[in-house]
Amino acid sequence: MTADDNKIGVIGAGSWGTALAIQLARAGQQPMLWGMEPEVIRSLTEERCNSVFLPDIPLPDSVTINADLDDVVRRNRDILIVVPSHVFRQVLEQIRPNLQKGARIAWATKGFELASGKLPHQVARETLGIEVPLAVVSGPTFAKEVGLGLPTAMTVAATNTDYADELAWRFSGKNFRAYTSGDMVGVEVGGAVKNILAIATGMSDGLGFGANTRVALITRGLAEMTRLGMALGAKTETFSGLSGMGDLVLTCTDDQSRNRRMGLALAAGKTVEETCEEIGQVVEGVKAAAAVRKVAHDLNVEMPICEQAYQILYEGASPEDAVGALMMREVKSEG
Repeated sequence: MTADDNKIGVIGAGSWGTALAIQLARAGQQPMLWGMEPEVIRSLTEERCNSVFLPDIPLPDSVTINADLDDVVRRNRDILIVVPSHVFRQVLEQIRPNLQKGARIAWATKGFELASGKLPHQVARETLGIEVPLAVVSGPTFAKEVGLGLPTAMTVAATNTDYADELAWRFSGKNFRAYTSGDMVGVEVGGAVKNILAIATGMSDGLGFGANTRVALITRGLAEMTRLGMALGAKTETFSGLSGMGDLVLTCTDDQSRNRRMGLALAAGKTVEETCEEIGQVVEGVKAAAAVRKVAHDLNVEMPICEQAYQILYEGASPEDAVGALMMREVKSEG
């Protein structure tokens, strides 16, 4: 293995992009981290810490900071994209002219594209063509805990088995274990739908509906996620794994989740706009609610919890009305 084989460009210096760069460095890689915000680049360069999005966690010496996106792409064969889903296509189009020959692209972006209803791997394939190896990184992970080096597991999914194996190996270390999967569709569906369900669960908990309601939302939410995934060609077993049930439980039950905090805030009477401003980062479940609703309707997939989350976020329904609508649905088999 040459020195260049350890290099990887990380595009997106939010909390998650920074945490993944830290983990790659911890695992012996040489990440080059790019961020758009000048304040973030300044803190990363001068303080060797992302004081804006991931404070108090120092960068390893092997993390290089680069404010020139084109330069990052030209200098790294392997690229990891960590940006919100609504700018994913834009970033791909921006980096495409400068990709090295033999470039490989991975991402930790979660969510359907709102305008088209496409998953990230479909957007990437459409933008980059059929020759570029693609992979998605997902699973039950909070940026702060990864940054601190706490024991963590995640999934790397790719149709190219060798690429999945190599990328999983590059992330893995003493306190970090990456598993591989060939089911990119299932991993991406899980990553998108769990954010909507976390908003719903946060609202339920914020209204004091209790543990029974919480576990019902998570369990039936998993059923909705699986139905949508199967309609799109995913494998059932993916949804019982890290990127399905694992990520769903994590996001629905811990207040580190921005989506859960959105639900808690809505239950307290705050607006989506107020809460997004308070959180200070993109809350993916808000846009995902609209995108998933469109895809589910097009495929005739029943997703009542996600539908009620959409009604609250976009149509002015109250959480109490949403609960009533769910509880009064027709009695049917759980299966």
